[in-house]
Amino acid sequence: MNCVNCENCKTGSVAYYCPMKNDFVVNIEAQNSVVEKNRSGWKKGDPSYETHRRKVRKEIEE
Repeated sequence: MNCVNCENCKTGSVAYYCPMKNDFVVNIEAQNSVVEKNRSGWKKGDPSYETHRRKVRKEIEE
């Protein structure tokens, strides 16, 4: 069977659906890519950290 030119394999994602194979394909080359974690939110270095922490704790206790 020939490729149907869906171009799912060219998206660069780790897994994609191939209509020619009628199955999902895992791209091993894309699996080895490094994913960086992005931390957001309140940190202890933030000047209003204590105020925010107390407010959150107060909401939880109520």
